[in-house]
Amino acid sequence: MANVKELIRAEQDGSLSFGNYELDTKTKLEDFEQGGNLYKVKTFKELTKLERDGLFVYESDPGTAVNALKITKDGMSFSVSGAEDAQITVGLSEDTEYEVSVGGKSIGRMKTNLGGKLSFSVELAGEGEVPVKIAL
Repeated sequence: MANVKELIRAEQDGSLSFGNYELDTKTKLEDFEQGGNLYKVKTFKELTKLERDGLFVYESDPGTAVNALKITKDGMSFSVSGAEDAQITVGLSEDTEYEVSVGGKSIGRMKTNLGGKLSFSVELAGEGEVPVKIAL
């Protein structure tokens, strides 16, 4: 799975897939309903961003495609792909420490800032989909 041609879609397991890093111009879709929440996605080759009920969830620079995003009370998991390495920022609980693993390997415990944001880099160039797991 790579880009999400419809920009955002609900998967059968209740997860979300979104983002298309091949688009040359910024494209967005608002008011996508899933599980009682409204999602908004903006995506193109330079940026991918997801909001839930007006709150920040995910951003990558440059743009990426995210598959099987699952958000739980203890963190989130997803697979990410892109044309080049990306800086990813996710929105979680503020001032909380999480264990972060990328590609099945721990990159350590990281603490969110007072806004609940956590940032890390993922090597994507030539890698296909890379699994990411963030948990308490």
